[in-house]
Amino acid sequence: MPADFWTVLFPAVAAAFLASVVEVVEAFTIVLAVALTRGWRPALAGTGAALALLAAVVALLGPSLQLVPIRLLQVAVGVLLLLFGMGWLRKAVLRAAGILALHDEEAAFAQETAALGRQAGGARTLEWIAGIAAFKAVLLEGLEVAFIVVAVGAGKGLLREAALGALGACLLVLAAGFLLRRPLARVPENALKFGVGVMLSAFGVFWTGEGLGADWPGGDLALVPLAALFLAAGLGLARLARAQAEGSAA
Repeated sequence: MPADFWTVLFPAVAAAFLASVVEVVEAFTIVLAVALTRGWRPALAGTGAALALLAAVVALLGPSLQLVPIRLLQVAVGVLLLLFGMGWLRKAVLRAAGILALHDEEAAFAQETAALGRQAGGARTLEWIAGIAAFKAVLLEGLEVAFIVVAVGAGKGLLREAALGALGACLLVLAAGFLLRRPLARVPENALKFGVGVMLSAFGVFWTGEGLGADWPGGDLALVPLAALFLAAGLGLARLARAQAEGSAA
């Protein structure tokens, strides 16, 4: 087993896998609503079109990264990962504190089903509307997956490994959804977002530092204390925000 397996390879694949689970669950909820309301044909057509577009984006973006100098690439990807990770972590902290409502897949499914049921028009028109809904859901969630895969894989040349992590998440969610035929409401989505936010933020700081020429103590092992720092800060902020919210409500 390579020496950097636990410090670089595993965190990169885990971040891609967990982030993909969250995004695919959200996309699956919309696609399932389309399928049960308007049929599987528009749901699969919209999903297939979105996946084809995403594949083209990744196919074009991946090789182009090889033309960018590694230092510049690490800084650019590091900053974007930090911003992206902090965004996930901020929402997870607010949800853990009870300030933001937890994402409810059952409620999202009911809302999308009701919206599709209110659409008026002929059968062909309704199929187009439903297909576009599935296309938009898969494309929007898929773009976030593609960005995370490219970002966590680009810094250390782990694009293929990160992509395999994302693919594993997609297959797992789709298999569970196919068997259950209902929204995957039991997935601990906020906990996953919290963990992904911590990992992406740690990667962001690490790769930005490397791109700027920082010599991290312990090399890749510096990712461990960075992740621990973001985890402790997130848990502390969640506790503080919850206490303040309870104090305001008293």
